[in-house]
Amino acid sequence: MDPADGVPDVFDPRVYAVGIPHDRYRLLRERHPVAWQAEPEIEGWPAGPGFWAVTRHADVVAVLRDHRTYSSWLGATQIRDPDPADLPFLRSTMLNQDPDKACGDHGRLRRLVSRAFTPARVDAFAGRVRERARTLLAAARDGAEDGAADLVRTVTDEYALLNLTDLLGVPPADRALLLEWTVRIIGYQDPEDAPAPRLGPDGKPRNPRSPALLGEMFGYARELAAHKRAHPGEDVMTSLAHAGLDPAELEMFFFLLTVAGNDTVRAAAPGGLLALARDPDAYRTLAGGLVPRDRAVDELLRVHPPVLSFRRTAAADTELAGQRIRAGDKVVVFHASANHDERVFTDPAALDLGRAPNPHVSFGDGPHVCLGAHFARLQLRVFYEEWCAAMPAPELEGLPRRLVSNFINGITRLPLRVSGRPG
Repeated sequence: MDPADGVPDVFDPRVYAVGIPHDRYRLLRERHPVAWQAEPEIEGWPAGPGFWAVTRHADVVAVLRDHRTYSSWLGATQIRDPDPADLPFLRSTMLNQDPDKACGDHGRLRRLVSRAFTPARVDAFAGRVRERARTLLAAARDGAEDGAADLVRTVTDEYALLNLTDLLGVPPADRALLLEWTVRIIGYQDPEDAPAPRLGPDGKPRNPRSPALLGEMFGYARELAAHKRAHPGEDVMTSLAHAGLDPAELEMFFFLLTVAGNDTVRAAAPGGLLALARDPDAYRTLAGGLVPRDRAVDELLRVHPPVLSFRRTAAADTELAGQRIRAGDKVVVFHASANHDERVFTDPAALDLGRAPNPHVSFGDGPHVCLGAHFARLQLRVFYEEWCAAMPAPELEGLPRRLVSNFINGITRLPLRVSGRPG
């Protein structure tokens, strides 16, 4: 916390290794709903100019819906500024575009993915997803030492990865590459989760999202697309390979689907289990079928959103919650704070699996709302159903470990009891 103005720091990635900083978020919502945050140098990552942290639900939704005032195009969507030389390439993905025609081709690209990610195509994977959950949980239970297992290592990483690669149409022999790339890109702030960062000519770490460091992934995307043109299948990459994308668009689509598609469930599944392990009464409600499973999934997503923050850039001078914002300022929304806003959610600290309505923003809002939300919800619902059917009540057998990140709400270790009767 800055002692000069009483504004707590919600930028430092190391804060999130301890847990979601709900006390800090609450103070911001109450006293500083749009608060200036410094961007100091941390662990060798260079300092930045600072940004506005937006923590109330209504203001978060307003920013996410108003692309004309709060742009994804101007500075992309990560808190740290990209290298100016990388920005034109980063804008080739719809995540870093605005619906305005002058700011990319967001509408065309989003329609392409919508056609590739149809609910019918996703739902066709339900049986395969369920069998995978059963197989992975059984293997974790049968291979456990002393009745405990790290669910991240033995189940949830594989579950998220293999479901995604099935949908994309990635050959089995190549699937480990996608997890390696995801860990490198998502875990770059975490000294334990990621390899040592590569340094630029100035001796500073290079952002792993830089196109210069994504050559291996982009080369693979081109090869896979060429294979799908020659050998089409019923998968998303076949759809994209035949969609007339230019090479940069194809590469960035593959990047976005690989990282976002994998890490959404990779973060949410262990996070939901951890929340249930900490609230046995809520778990008994879920296992006993006393609440609709879809509602339970949304409440677990509310308390453990996969993404912590997203950045926009002010396109013009504006005002938000009484705070003047200048054109060019970074504006960062905090999803986990919005999901605990007392103005919207009754008793937000409680895990209420039957909560309705539940307008959480864990999948965003506005023109960039997550296209893979249906697939993510399907995977999470099936996973919790299979856990309740085959596994004991989740009980911690050691300390979980959280990802050091101010972007992804990740769990990197989750030791749980896996032996015992279902219940």
